[in-house]
Formats: sequence, structure tokens, C-alpha cells
Amino acid sequence: MFAPFALVANLASEVFLSLASPAQWPLAPSTSYHRFFDVQAHRGGRGNTIENTLPSFAWGLIDGATTLELDNGITKDGHVVVWHDVEITPEKCVDTHPVYPGDPDFPYVGKYIANLTLAQLRTIDCGSKRQRNYPMQLTYPGTRISTLQEVFDFVSCADHRHEVLWNIESKIDAQHPNRTRGVMDFVEKQHAVFESSPYKGSITYQSFDWRTIIAMKQLDSSIAVSALIEDETAFMPDNSTSPWLAGLRLEDFPGPTVFEQIAQAAHFIGADILSPSAESTWTPVEDPDMAGYVPFTTREMVEEGHRLGLLVKPWTVNRMNIVDQLLDWKVDGIISDYPDVVRRHVKQRGLPTAPKLPKQRVLKCLEEHLAKQRI
Repeated sequence: MFAPFALVANLASEVFLSLASPAQWPLAPSTSYHRFFDVQAHRGGRGNTIENTLPSFAWGLIDGATTLELDNGITKDGHVVVWHDVEITPEKCVDTHPVYPGDPDFPYVGKYIANLTLAQLRTIDCGSKRQRNYPMQLTYPGTRISTLQEVFDFVSCADHRHEVLWNIESKIDAQHPNRTRGVMDFVEKQHAVFESSPYKGSITYQSFDWRTIIAMKQLDSSIAVSALIEDETAFMPDNSTSPWLAGLRLEDFPGPTVFEQIAQAAHFIGADILSPSAESTWTPVEDPDMAGYVPFTTREMVEEGHRLGLLVKPWTVNRMNIVDQLLDWKVDGIISDYPDVVRRHVKQRGLPTAPKLPKQRVLKCLEEHLAKQRI
């Protein structure tokens, strides 16, 4: 027995959990989309459409994504909403009006989602601003932040056979706990929405905060879980124990390289999927064809993950040379801001791809569901 066992056991006690053997944890039942290579539309396809909104998920479906990837926050009054950032940033959203005259929380832009109610979030326009790093984004002025239930309802309209897959992240801040709700708030409230959804068997639950991976697996062993990791969550500047890895230290695993240790740590907490950043935060250049490129996902990591029975699905992959490198290493999926481009390339490589849903039907459902948000 080596050190991580005691650390995870302590964590489990803290959140009133205990670890079962990973072999006893069944995966979610398969749907037909599992037979396709997993091209994931990151935030719905951030390169093409304003992120994490009904329009972005609509275009993800039209573009033939296998999986819709998205993020969840929890509001002050306990609603599960779909948004990436822990706060409402002025780069993405603009205020319109207060919920009631004299609301002391107004303006809402610049505040944490955990400190705002759903009614307050409903007033914010998060569809008008095109992001500078994504100059081809479609904007949808007036688009509101949706609840997770509303996203499920919209996609059910367009995908009436309920075949598309989901990768849903908890945006909990392990380093700054006062900025978001806590572990069990996220796990229990998200799971309640999963449980009532026709998509429950198609959901992967992902998080950088590995405490939530342990907690979700204990709450419901049928949910597939994905361990997110990057340089900034794997390594602390002062070499202290990362708050993101559930008390684990990578050096306590046998390795022999840190890349293999990462796969071993993800397997240890019972993850079904390892989802590492494709490139290192510290790479001085952006492309494998350029001298000095530093990846975070490596061949050793992929091979060790596969040896341990993990699927490996890197993010956020927006360069074709990185796509080629990862496909050569036999990754199981690719998360991209440009799912349409990655899908086309994956298909060119001879891998099976999910069908594109009928554009007319998807856009009709989008119009109907956006209208409900304007009421």
C-alpha cells in the first residue's frame, strides 16, 4: 500500500464517502453514438458560435459532433446553469436591467455566479459579444444563460432519439472555495438533473477537482467520470500538494515518467476517462511542427492510460498538426472549439463519425426554445 490510499480515504471520510473497487463500478449504458469516434464540441463549438449557449449546441449538432461538451455553475439559489466562467465577465456579457428597481447587486456583470440568483442571471445578455480570439464566431444578441435542464430540453427537441453524448463539467474552484459552491453542492445538484434526463445513460461527468470525481462515482456508479488535468492543476509553484487532485501527489505513483504517473493517478481515483490538456501551459510555441513545442499529452500518457483501461480524450485541440499527432497515438476522442473541422479530418482518416442532424429541424427547435427564454 502506498501513500495515495490514505489520502483518498481521508478525503472520502471528509465528504461522507467511501471508495469501492473500480472493478465494481459499471460504466453508463452505451448508446449508438458510442460507436463513432468521439469528436467533442467544446462549449458547443466556441470557435463557431458564442459559447455554452443554446445556439452553440445547435450548431454542434448541425456540425455532427459526437458529444456536446459544456460547463455547469451553481447559482446563489441552487440552480444548475450552463456557463464556463465562475464569474460573469464583461468580455462575454453585458447587463440589461436589474431584476427589480434598486437591486443592490446590480450591475451583475463582474460578479460570481455563486453570488447571483437565476433571476438575476436571466437579465444578462451573453450573446452579443464576439470573442477576439474567435473572429468567426456567430453571435446571437440577447441570448441568456440557460439552465442545464433547458439545454437538455432543447437538444431533446432536435435529437428526438436521444443519441448525442454529453460531457458535463463542474466549474468548482478548488483553489478559491469562496468563489463557487462546494463539492457536494455540485455533485448532488448536477446529479439530480442528470437523473431526470433522458440522456442520463449518455453523460460523462468531468472535473478538474478530483474530489468531485470520487464523490460522483460514489453517489452513482453508473455515471462515467473523466479526470481533467493540466499543468496548473497538476503542479503547484511551491511544490505543495495540489488542491485539485484530491490530496494525491503524482510523485507517489510508480511512473516511471510524470506522464505515466498522471494516468496512474486518474486510474487510482476510479476515473473512466483521462482528459489532459493537449499542450503544456509552458510551451513557447503552439504547433508540434515548430521547434520547442512542449505537449502535455504525450504518447507515454496515452499508452499508460490504455494499459490501465482508461479512455484518453485531450482538450482543447484547435490545430490540425496536434490532431494528427493525437490520432497517431490512438486517442479515443478529441475536444475542440472547431468540431466541424476536426470531424472532417477524422472522417478523412477513415474513422467513423456521428451524423449531422437536419439543420432545418435543429434551427426550428432553437427558435422555439430561445423564444421561451425571452418570455
